[in-house]
Amino acid sequence: RLKMTVETWDTFLNVMNNNRNTVVIDLTKKEEEEENESLVNKFDSLFYDISAWTFPLAFNVNYSKTNSTKLLGDEVTDLSNKPGSVENKSDYAYVFEAHEYYAPSAVYELLKRDIRVRVATRKFSVDGNNYDYGTYLVPVQNQVLNSEDLYNLLKKVSKQTYIDIKAPSTGITLGIDLGSDYFKKIETPKIGMLVGEGVRSYDAGEIWHLLDTRFKIPLTKIDIKDLRSIDLSSYTHFIMPDYTGDDLKTFKGKIESFISNGGTLIGYRNSINWISDNIAEVDLRSNDLTAQDVSYADREKFYGAQQTGGAIFKSIIDKSHPVNYGVETTTLPLFRNSNIYMNKSEDSFDNPIVYSSNPILSGYISEENLSLLKGSTPFKIVKNGKGKIILITDNTNFRAFWYGTNRILLNSIFHSNIM
Repeated sequence: RLKMTVETWDTFLNVMNNNRNTVVIDLTKKEEEEENESLVNKFDSLFYDISAWTFPLAFNVNYSKTNSTKLLGDEVTDLSNKPGSVENKSDYAYVFEAHEYYAPSAVYELLKRDIRVRVATRKFSVDGNNYDYGTYLVPVQNQVLNSEDLYNLLKKVSKQTYIDIKAPSTGITLGIDLGSDYFKKIETPKIGMLVGEGVRSYDAGEIWHLLDTRFKIPLTKIDIKDLRSIDLSSYTHFIMPDYTGDDLKTFKGKIESFISNGGTLIGYRNSINWISDNIAEVDLRSNDLTAQDVSYADREKFYGAQQTGGAIFKSIIDKSHPVNYGVETTTLPLFRNSNIYMNKSEDSFDNPIVYSSNPILSGYISEENLSLLKGSTPFKIVKNGKGKIILITDNTNFRAFWYGTNRILLNSIFHSNIM
């Protein structure tokens, strides 16, 4: 049962006094540091699928356990989202935080109506409110709508996307001014995604669901067999979900041209190998795996133990980097079900997400792969001509369940021009 605390409507207590305790405890279990070593050395290290499903890590929410019932309020019977609102009508500008989950949906609803939206690349304060990196600004002047129609549109969008929009009374702030060049224009994305032979359908489906269904951001699914007749220059972003195969080599030149002319290629998981071999070399980590004291009968177990079927790892993030806009913590739990490992860039500011030195939060990974993971980066940007390639080793949209890292893809789309 969920009970709401007296102090805040944003905090929930999960009361474990029912016959489902075992399930609840398991789903909220986070491995402690002293247990991490045992996870690496599990005797039975072959997993059919995922080895960790920890709920609070998947949603990246702050949580703790308590034996006290002092904070208990009324039992929660309705978990529907609270409609958003606009503070009041402004003749100057409106702002809303990137922290809200559906903020990217609100941004797209405005962009598709040709409303200018800008994003803050610095922190600032106005009217006594503090705003983080990635706060969105909607100026009132020089829009396609007059101030009254813009106000009405924002009321509609805020209600639909559950976000609260503030209306600063002045452009004078602590930090960057609202008219500063540190507010960068957001361009309307037009997104294509590779599907077909060699593309893992699960990954493609998760990306499609995230954008098209959950955030109402359209994307075009482009089958490899149809790529010859597709003009990629009509797209701003081209997403390659997890891909393995040779069919795409025929279109290497077309993809290179798309990037060099200003397009953004986003490659997930095994697509990184294809990109490294065909478009731009990626600095990847690997080890020479040698079996010691492993019998012929156990060889399949030996290689099977190297598979990272799905576990959760701790990363350290740079909140000022556009890929992390909206994340409120300095660490981020990441779900990983691949064995692609990238070395960090030499310049620290080019490493916005880095695995910690003790990264296991929950689940299984082999000793060999753990050594590769420590200090590596799951996110990298490679500039190529007028465009860029964004590489993501982990599944940030796993099973449409991993809400905590969805914004990595969304930020890669909306803010690629300032990365």
